[in-house]
Amino acid sequence: MTQPDPHSPARTIGYLAVIAGVVVLGAGSFAYAAGWLSPSRLTPTKLVSALAPPSGPALGHRRNHAKGVCFSGVFEANGTGTEVSRAGVFARGTYPVLGRFNLGTPDPDAPDATVRVRGMGLQITAPDGAVWRTAMINLPFFPVATPMAFYDLLKASHSTDPGAMASFTQAHPEFARFGGWAKSAPWTTSYAEEAYNSLDAFLFVDASGARHPVRWSLLPQAPVSPVTNAELTRLGPNHLEPEITARVGQAPQRWTFNITLANPGDETDDPSKAWGPDRRMLTVGTLIVSKIEPERDGPCRDINFDPTILPDGIAVSDDPFPAARSAAYARSYDLRASETQYYPYHLQTAKSSTP
Repeated sequence: MTQPDPHSPARTIGYLAVIAGVVVLGAGSFAYAAGWLSPSRLTPTKLVSALAPPSGPALGHRRNHAKGVCFSGVFEANGTGTEVSRAGVFARGTYPVLGRFNLGTPDPDAPDATVRVRGMGLQITAPDGAVWRTAMINLPFFPVATPMAFYDLLKASHSTDPGAMASFTQAHPEFARFGGWAKSAPWTTSYAEEAYNSLDAFLFVDASGARHPVRWSLLPQAPVSPVTNAELTRLGPNHLEPEITARVGQAPQRWTFNITLANPGDETDDPSKAWGPDRRMLTVGTLIVSKIEPERDGPCRDINFDPTILPDGIAVSDDPFPAARSAAYARSYDLRASETQYYPYHLQTAKSSTP
């Protein structure tokens, strides 16, 4: 009997359709919202609604990256960052942080091993009260080049047309890189073993006013022990939260904070293209996570990790995704803030809302 060719077009398209599903669940935080297209074609409301699973959204929760846990700690800046940014958080010193480890899914009850994308939301506060918020994921590059391409991916992945994904992949060849990563990248059993990447390009502004296009990454100092998806599955559907809680309870966990500077001519408006290893890199400090708290009553619950909330010394670039993410995050925040009764606090104390 003739065996099917694993590299046949039909099998390839089928595989890409599966990967598209991963993107819809895992990378929706980078979604496109109204502003560049006419409101009749696309709005934050339509987009956020499209991210919901067939059963509907989990009311009271974030509309994507719904499963997560809060953390707190400090950012220890070594002073090197002042070379390229006048932001106060880069002056040598120690600054408080709040954050959230999360899975890229709209389902807060999704088994850990079913979600390919992991994320970190982070807020660093300078002594003068200036706040820097960033939302990062463990992908090394974004699956598509433009916000419109991401919207097209959403449409194709939900389409009943059997040729929709084939048409999409032909129109967006950069998507194949993501397919390769999703198929081959190892899993880990801990949030502490993940690297988290900004993917989007921003501008650091130094004391002279010069602008430096950058991306950043947080690299784990914990030893990384890759596992298979099957091995992660055997650990249970909710392994990651108690694991990071126990790990941090034994000792604070650390990440090295690296800034990558663009070379002349590097594209800053296309997060699907990774910058090569020859780019200059600055290690600007260390993130230290010292406490984990459940999200329901934790300090991250009411924080919107909007990547356009930036201190003086950091600015958006021509990358269109941060503004798009900001619009989608705002819509998600408004929804869950109005649905508190569906996700009530455990504590019987008044909670103040963080914008």
